[in-house]
This record gives sequence, C-alpha cells and structure tokens, in this order.
Amino acid sequence: MIDTAQRVTAEIEPSWPVADATGIVFLVEAETPVERRLLRDWITHNRPLDRDPDTITTIDIPTDRAEGRTAVSTALETRLAAGDDPVLAPLRVAWLPAERNGERSARLADLLTFRNPRDPGSLWQRWLTLKGDSDRWRVIAAEPARASELMQRWREKVGANAGHLAGFPQFVARQATLALERAERQVIGGRYKVPRLVREEITERLAFRTGIARLATELGRAGPDVLAEAEADLREIAAGHSPYLIDVSADLGRLVFSKAYDREIEYDRDKLVRIGRLGQQHPLVFLPSHRTYIDTLVLRQVMHECGLPPNHVASGINLSFFPLGPVLRQGGMFFIRRSFKDDEVYKFVLREYIAYLLEKRFSLEWYIEGGRSRSGKLLPARYGLLSYVAEAWREGRVEDVLLVPVSISYDQIQDVSAYTAEAHGAAKKPESVEFAVKYLRDLRERFGAISMGFGDPVSLRDALGPPELLAVSEDGPTLDLQKVAFQVMVGINDATPITPTSLVTLALLATGGRAMSVPEILVALDDFLNYISRHDLPATAEGIDTPRGVVATLDALMHHDVVECFSEGAEAVYRIGPDQHLTAAYYRNTIIHFFVRGAIAELALLATAEHVDEVKDPLAELWDAATALRDLLKFEFYFTRREQFVDLLAREIGMHCPDWEEVVAGGDPSRIRAVVREFRPLMSPTVLRSFLEAYLLVADELASAAPGRSIDESELLASCLSLGTQYLLQRRIRNTESNSRVLFENALRLARNRDLLDPGAPDLVERRRLLAEEIRAWLRRIDGVDAIVATRLAGLLD
Repeated sequence: MIDTAQRVTAEIEPSWPVADATGIVFLVEAETPVERRLLRDWITHNRPLDRDPDTITTIDIPTDRAEGRTAVSTALETRLAAGDDPVLAPLRVAWLPAERNGERSARLADLLTFRNPRDPGSLWQRWLTLKGDSDRWRVIAAEPARASELMQRWREKVGANAGHLAGFPQFVARQATLALERAERQVIGGRYKVPRLVREEITERLAFRTGIARLATELGRAGPDVLAEAEADLREIAAGHSPYLIDVSADLGRLVFSKAYDREIEYDRDKLVRIGRLGQQHPLVFLPSHRTYIDTLVLRQVMHECGLPPNHVASGINLSFFPLGPVLRQGGMFFIRRSFKDDEVYKFVLREYIAYLLEKRFSLEWYIEGGRSRSGKLLPARYGLLSYVAEAWREGRVEDVLLVPVSISYDQIQDVSAYTAEAHGAAKKPESVEFAVKYLRDLRERFGAISMGFGDPVSLRDALGPPELLAVSEDGPTLDLQKVAFQVMVGINDATPITPTSLVTLALLATGGRAMSVPEILVALDDFLNYISRHDLPATAEGIDTPRGVVATLDALMHHDVVECFSEGAEAVYRIGPDQHLTAAYYRNTIIHFFVRGAIAELALLATAEHVDEVKDPLAELWDAATALRDLLKFEFYFTRREQFVDLLAREIGMHCPDWEEVVAGGDPSRIRAVVREFRPLMSPTVLRSFLEAYLLVADELASAAPGRSIDESELLASCLSLGTQYLLQRRIRNTESNSRVLFENALRLARNRDLLDPGAPDLVERRRLLAEEIRAWLRRIDGVDAIVATRLAGLLD
C-alpha cells in the first residue's frame, strides 16, 4: 500500500502542512474504510522525519456528499475548545472515472447500470485498490488554516461575539469541505466547479438571519416559524450539482443530438472560451432565447465542450415532477414557483439564493422571455430574476455582473406542432412523465442542424451606473432595468444565426400560396442574400444560393410535411403544405427582425408619397409616418428610442438610394415611390403583412363590439379566429399565418395600451374605428409593394 501511496503522491504532489509545536489536525472526509485507509497511508508516508507523531491528530468530518451536508464530531468540538491554535488540514480521496480517449468522465452507461465512478461504493473501492488501479483515485490535500484564522473569518461572517463558540465547529467542518472542493477542482478540472453545502452556507449568514428577524417582525410571526418556512423554501428552490450528472447529462445531450440533430453544434468556440474567462472575475448570467425544451441541454453541451462549469438554470416548478425533477436538480436546475407575488418569505429566500450564487461567481442561466416563443420571435422580457440580480449588485454583494445574450437556432424543432395547435386555440399540454417520454421518443426524427450565437456581454455596472443612483420599485421594472433588458434582447437578436430553413420559408410564405420552382426560389432569395452579405449578418446558410442547397432544405422541410412538392409537370414546384403556414412562419420569424427596419422604411416612404401634397415638410412627414408604424408594432419588435430609430432608418434608405433625402424633400410623389423601387430586397410583404393582418382582425372585432359592453378577452380571441377564417375565405386577408391566437394577443396588448378595451373610455367607437382604418392603410401600401415584387420577379424569370 505504501508503494501505491508513493505513486499517488508523485502524481499530484499534495503538500504536507507546515506547523509549529501546536500540532496538526487532519480533518478527514472519508465515507468508507477504504478511503480512511488510503488517507492514513498517505499521512504515514508523507510525515516528515522530524515531525513527532504525537503532534498529529486525525478527526473525521462526517459528510453526506450526495445530500451536500457536513456534520460535526464530538472530537472536533473538543479539539477546538482546547485553547491552542492547531493547523487544520483537510484531506479526502477523489475517485476518478476510467480514462477514455484522453478524458475522464462518467458515461450514460454508468447511469443505466446504477454505478457512479466518481463515488464508488465500498466494494467497488476495494476492488479498485486490490487491482492496483492507482489512476482511479487521488488524495486531495486542501489548503490548511490555523484555528485562529478560521475563528476570525467566522466572527466576521456571523457577527459572533468574542469567546462565543456555538456554531464554530460546524463552520470549521464546512470550510474544510469547501476547501477540499476547491482543491479537487485542480485535479478534475474547472468544468466541475459546483457549490457545496449551499443551504448551510446561506442560512448561517448574518444577512440571512437578520432578514428572517426583520420578516418575523413585519409579518407579526414567531422567528422560528419564519425560519422553518424559509429553510423549507430553500430546499424547494436550491439546485444540487453533481459532477457525476454533469458528465452524464453531457453524454445524454450527445445521444439526443446524434439522433435528432447534427452531432456538431455550430458556434464560435473561441468567443465562448473568452466569455468563460470573464467569469473568473465577475459572475456570468447567460440569457438564451427559448425555442424548445432542449435549449438547456444545447447550451450545457457547448459549455462542457469548452471545459466550462455548467450554469445554475432557473426553471418553472412545473418541471420538478418525479422522477425527472430530482435528476434535473442534481444537474444544476433550480425550481421557481410560477407565482409568489404576496409570499414575502419566498421572495426573500429566492433573493438570498441568487445573491449567494453571484457572490461565489457561479454562473446563472434563465430564459429572459419567461417561456418558449410560440411565434419564432423573441417574447417581451421578464424582469423578475433580473431585478434580483440588480439588487444584489446595488447592495454591493458583487462588483459587477455580466449578462450574456445567447441565441439558439434550429433548422427545425418538434415543439412547433404544439405551438401551431395553441395558435389555433388549443390549451398547452401540462408537463408529466408521459409527456417527457413521448418528447424524447419523438427526437428520433431528424430535425437538421443546431447553431448558436453569443452576443457581447452586457456589464450591469456600466449599464446602470453608480449603485446609489439606481432606482428601486416594488411596482414593476424601473426604466434603468428596462434599458438593460433591452440591451440583452437586442444582443440576442443580433447574434441569431440566419439558417437555410428560415430563408426558404421566408421566400415561400411571400407568394400568397403560389407554388415556386427552385429557380424562382433562388431569384427570390438573391436580394436577401446580398443584403445579408452587405450587412455582415450572422448566417449558417452556406450553399443556399445554389439549386442543390435549396433542394436539400426543401427536402428536409418536406420530411416534416411543412412543404409539399408537385413534380408531375415540366418542373417540380413547391409550396407550404396544408395547415403548415404557422409552422413555416415560426421558422421565418426567427430572422425577420433583421429586415423590419427596411420594411418600415418602404411603407413610410409610400405613406409620405400619399400625403406629400398636404404637408410643408416631406422629411418630417416621413419620420412621423415611420414613427407611427413603429408605435403600432412596438409590442412585436425591439425598437430603439426615436432619435436613434430615425437615424438608423435614414441609413437604411441611403443604402438603397443615396440621393433619397433630396428626392423626398423635392415633394414629387412619383419620385418618392421610385425610391421604394430601388430597395433590394423589398421586405414589407414578407416581414409585416401577417402581423398587420392579425391586428386588423382584432381591430375589426373591437370595432363591431358594442361600446358599453365589457370585453372578455378569451371570447374575443376565439371570435378573432373565426373572423380570420372568414376573411381568408373571402380573400380579405392573404396570409393564413395571420390567423393566430399568438399574434392576436399582442394586438390586444396594443389595444389595452391605447385604452380601447375599457367600455367606459371616451370616444371609444371612433378610436376603435380609426385603429382599423390605420391598419388597412398600411396593408394597402403593402399591396403596392407586393405588386412591385411580382413585377420584378416576372422580369427576372423572363
């Protein structure tokens, strides 16, 4: 056994603690006789010759690694009360998986066989040592500390009075475990940086105990009762990362992706590594777009590939059901109730948990949209967790927090069929074991490639300014926080990769149902591809400018019935399949934010041409028209403030027509319309028609409602679906994807914002009518652009 200890020592070179005559106390974290024997042999072999064995003491730290709890032995309490100042040196044994392809990590097969190579049972440990597999374990010697040093740190942390020892042994045991965790990471790698003893660490903090006392007073309750509730809430919330499940989840991710998606995820590895390095100075908060249930697995996979630790992922408590919930929790997910507005204790516990993770520089992750997008576009930002992060920074718990925008894009996803059903009025299916099994089973189908983009991190310190100037509000997000969220959302949009699927669906949806041949699709895409190239937009659409690339994308869409093909004529032609327009629109909508500015410019120019004879300042009329359309669509897209919006719009127009300003100022309607014909591509029919048609349906329903009658929003949405079917049959609207409950909901937000739902609001009938007229005017202008597109396409194909 001494030979084995020599080999281990030579490999990791753990240092023997330096101590004077007061002695050394080895705090041994061992769960089995095998581990105790290995550590005893290490101590015997490494003891300096001049060290008196009587000055060396070994004390066990009872621990439950699976639960993350550390207990205190009577021997430790007695030794700390002795009055001297010994050196306390933590020791443990780290068990390692077998090396495979130059890497030591657990595999999914280990989970299936109920074996954990990072925490083998006593019999397995004995077998490994008898075999002499010395590369399967390491002795971990953590950085030692004197008892007096730990006493000082403990008093600073909990505010204990001098000479007061209650709780100090527990603190020492926890510090030993945490020191061992840090030392073990030097052996197993930084990707296994996970918190230990979280609940004990948080509940022992002075800030936590002070907060509990304050809450008890404010709520008029007994302190122990509030504390018990807070501890129960913390158990419900907190994640419990396991290095074993970090490995297994990566293996599971590879298995899922190899079935449904290309094995290699497309992303900028160097940029992610650079972002990871920033996390060594400041905590990182990853804020990805949310398309599908596997988004978390995708981000975790790429972080694992880059050697980065997994994030603490916030999730709704609806996913905590057995047996999935416990596995997800051990994989680093923490669960939050859907509603806790009036639960002061729960809010306090969640706030303290978030602050603790930030202080310890553990990365966080959540979906700032709050849920999966049902339309393909980003949803409005939710501010709850972001406000807790800002509050921790304002209180000085961290110097800065870096918010990382992340966009995750898929060629296709299986969730889209459920989104389509919901858009047609179906209720969302609740998560359950049966649901999860079916979801994973359906991932045996092929869905194409996954690509990711990372935006530049947003510094909370730079965005919010001095902490003392940060506004605080209990009623909702402050303007400062809204600006931060806006930066993040724009960062997500800007990092979104343009995929072949999004481009092909964009082209097919613009035809109004007419089928297109491959050459026609190539012509329709040509201007968009040139636009993407000129603006250096992120894209994974290599080959989409060739017949082969277009056909490959069409074949993939046909596999899931999104597109249908007629090939019995002179050439094959393609169109969106029956009842698949909402599916196709979902993929198109993932990229339309890149083209919204151009679409607004086209329509604003046409509006200016209509009224130029009635105004003194045509340029002012142009900006007023553009701003009016921007206001109409403010719940659909992320727009900058008016001054910047106007400046960007001017640049957009100038890119297509350099002398546009002179033309508009000249006031000739025909020349202003000619500016629109210079646009390449023309975007408004493809980008804005479906949204404005959906808004028209809501506006017409409101206009037909009796002015004194209260609006039942659920009934209104159902009525809009029926009206949409009627309008489609009558050709009063063109796009099938316009008839969507998802789009109606944002139209209702606009109506609510304009005070069009309150039956007692003034001039209600007239203002509802004017909204419908405004939308119809914009749609007429889109019809005009559509005519230019059709003429241009016909000319290119002749």
